[in-house]
Amino acid sequence: MEQNIQFPTFLHSYPLQLRFNDIDSLGHVNNSVYFTFYDLGKSRYFEAVKKQSIDWRKADVVIANVNADFLSPIYSHEQIAVETCCTEIGNRSFKLMQRIINTQTGELKGVCRTIMVGFDVAAGVSAPISDEWKQAICVFEGKDLCKK
Repeated sequence: MEQNIQFPTFLHSYPLQLRFNDIDSLGHVNNSVYFTFYDLGKSRYFEAVKKQSIDWRKADVVIANVNADFLSPIYSHEQIAVETCCTEIGNRSFKLMQRIINTQTGELKGVCRTIMVGFDVAAGVSAPISDEWKQAICVFEGKDLCKK
């Protein structure tokens, strides 16, 4: 499967620390833990993009869809990282791509695609992606990702 995946350039990488309770009875990281890794990667990516801590109580973007491919088991002795990038920005959503890799071998462990949507916290409804988010992401990624 990994041969068929076209990857963009990942400018953000975050090393992950494996914990004892991440490992299941088969001796590898449980598949549910991958989503924790992806969430951590998203959080650190957004902090890097915005150049500040994010107050998630006032979040103006939320997850609308997540799709993950589990490509290879992660074992407790491995050094891994989650890489994150934005691939496209629309008026009301943007797309993220993430992957987990073994940092020593480069082996691909998993891939995740997430759609984030704008959100109005006060009204509790979807909203357009703010110009602030659009600009910050494009500056971080070094290219215009907005759909024309």
